[in-house]
Amino acid sequence: MSDLSWLTARPIAHRGLHDLNKSCWENTLTAFKRAVERGYAIECDVHLSSDGEVVVFHDDTLKRLTGTDGYIWQRTAAEMGALRIGGTADHAPTLTELLNLVDGRVPLVIELKGIPGKDEGLVAKVGAALRDYKGKAAIMSFDHWLIRDFSSHAPGIPAGLTAWGDQVHELEAHFSMLAHNISFVSYGVGHLPNRFVSFVREKLAMPVITWTVRDQDAVTKTFAHADQMTFEGFEPDATPAA
Repeated sequence: MSDLSWLTARPIAHRGLHDLNKSCWENTLTAFKRAVERGYAIECDVHLSSDGEVVVFHDDTLKRLTGTDGYIWQRTAAEMGALRIGGTADHAPTLTELLNLVDGRVPLVIELKGIPGKDEGLVAKVGAALRDYKGKAAIMSFDHWLIRDFSSHAPGIPAGLTAWGDQVHELEAHFSMLAHNISFVSYGVGHLPNRFVSFVREKLAMPVITWTVRDQDAVTKTFAHADQMTFEGFEPDATPAA
């Protein structure tokens, strides 16, 4: 396993360093710029547009973030770029725009969002975008069908499982993904501790990051059972979580 100490070296800003969508919205260039300025690693989400481009956006539907009806897979990257996020001047950037902005200054953790039947080529596109990127970057997903493509379509890029749950069937599903060359885990902080996370940390020496940390209880739980947090709603270096 390659050295992934950079993945856990700094707190990870969930969808950038936004202000809970009051004036600085999630997954925008403004939120990413704020994270870079403060030296936080960045977590973001990506989808595939109708013309096969990788767009930074969390939801599969457009309504919550843009006020527009429809789905992201129905829009081209240019059409997504023309939509305003939360009524601000920000747009939904492409992955290329994000990479150009960050330019290796802080690590990136990119979550691939699958939509069955609409995500063919997403892993390969992300892999191609990161192939010549000089900064530290990792990919991850909840979606097992995407993770199965990571090693063949995004080789050499640190790959992780995004997961949650503490029921037997959930944990067994997570264990099954260890056969697919993952090198870290991002786990829902509310379901810690559990035997899957304990196993990958203690037996496999695999780093574990948590999501989404919003208060001091979650900070404490993270560092009792994992290695770093994905946070929002406060600044770890500036203001203690309330």
